[in-house]
Amino acid sequence: MENNNLLFSCLRSVRSRKRAIKKNVEKQVRKKYKRSSELWNIRKDIPWIPLEEPYQRGFVRFFVLRDDVKRSEDADFFEGILKKINSYMYSESRLFLKKKRKHGRRIYVEKEQKLNSISYYTWIDPRFGLVPRERLYFLKRQEYNPFRRRIETCYEFAEPWRFTLRIRPHMITHYKPVDAQLEKEYAEVQSYIKKYKVTGIIQKKIHCKSFPWKREYETDLIKSRKYAHCIMSATEFAEYFEDL
Repeated sequence: MENNNLLFSCLRSVRSRKRAIKKNVEKQVRKKYKRSSELWNIRKDIPWIPLEEPYQRGFVRFFVLRDDVKRSEDADFFEGILKKINSYMYSESRLFLKKKRKHGRRIYVEKEQKLNSISYYTWIDPRFGLVPRERLYFLKRQEYNPFRRRIETCYEFAEPWRFTLRIRPHMITHYKPVDAQLEKEYAEVQSYIKKYKVTGIIQKKIHCKSFPWKREYETDLIKSRKYAHCIMSATEFAEYFEDL
């Protein structure tokens, strides 16, 4: 009788076994997530090696100060702003053309290039380095993001006429050696942590967010591209934009 009681006490319940399995899965996810960060840092810290013979790979187009602005007293000030919002575009030719269909025919038109806008989270981030005087030259704007399906706040430079586009050859002067074994391991780890269920565990257990991870990219205002699906009433919709 005592042996039977000892045997039953050693057996684990169904609930206990499920809890152990769940904890083992979470430990595996944490281990893979930590390893992914380590591999990313290793790949990032690989030093660039200069080429013996640099070569040209197309052209690059970017913004520079206009000549009259460069000769002004505020040249250094606007140069500092340009470093934060400058955009670069690459092309195989100096024309920077793209295909466009017009009246059933395919034609080539010049690619449009604008200064980078600043997102709301970058705007409030002190590490970005915007000083109070620089903030006066930006305008707040609301725009709809079709990828995240929500309205987002961004800040655009109010005087883009101070900059002009310039084209230069895109020269390749350095290269970063590739470690095949490192890239293989990093690809395997990324494939694991990007699974749907694994991403949910990372979002809840590591990032400490109790709501489903997929709702991070949703909005309470608009959940699709069609405004007919808006869940708010017309009055609430108007009050929302008045508070912005």
